[in-house]
Amino acid sequence: MDIATLIGIVGGFGLIAATIVMGGNAAGFIDPPSIVVVFGGTFASCFIMFPMGVVLKAFKIALKGFFAKSEDPKIMIDQIVALAETARKESLVALEKVAIDDEYLKKGVILVADGTDGDLVRSIMEFEIDAMKKRHFQGQAVMKGMGAMAPAFGMIGTLIGLVQMLSNLSDPDAIGPAMAVALLTTLYGSILANVIFLPLAKKLEERSIEEASYMEIMVEGVVAIQKGEHPSIVKEKLQAFLSPGLRDATA
Repeated sequence: MDIATLIGIVGGFGLIAATIVMGGNAAGFIDPPSIVVVFGGTFASCFIMFPMGVVLKAFKIALKGFFAKSEDPKIMIDQIVALAETARKESLVALEKVAIDDEYLKKGVILVADGTDGDLVRSIMEFEIDAMKKRHFQGQAVMKGMGAMAPAFGMIGTLIGLVQMLSNLSDPDAIGPAMAVALLTTLYGSILANVIFLPLAKKLEERSIEEASYMEIMVEGVVAIQKGEHPSIVKEKLQAFLSPGLRDATA
């Protein structure tokens, strides 16, 4: 689990709740009609903006913000260098017998072992990266869309509350509470957008960049093996993807 995501969401709601409690009258911040219009309206608009299949997949992709595990690129580089050594000492065909856990790397190595041209290997592997980015982009777009719609429906709820308040101006004592309820929808929409949907969309974007970079290491490594480059050269080339500190650690 990504503890940073959990800390951010719990911390955001915790700070808001603490502020409300310290101000007193916490019960006044709970209004079922406001919850219905903001939550319901946000999800309803989401199904209008995107096909149902995209929306359902987006919620699965959103789990990456909580449960995705960051892979260690140093381990992957070491494995690719070991494959380069095997190919140099034995042959490219010998790579078929090497146990490889990562399915993406395994696919590339098999292509190389089968004698596939290097440019074609790169093209096939990069196509899969592009397809992955498109899938992830859809999930990010859904989260961003919900982040945009939540405040909008908050404003709609506020306008509904104001209309109801203005239609009952004959009772001055009811104006204050009615105005408070009207503003709650805007509060709910802002909280949903800025504590959940927009931050989660950004986290998914960062996860996608991280995963794509990890896969690009494999692409360059597999192509270098296909070209017959020396393992030390392969290692130096792949370390370019790492920060200087990590490069020193793998040296």
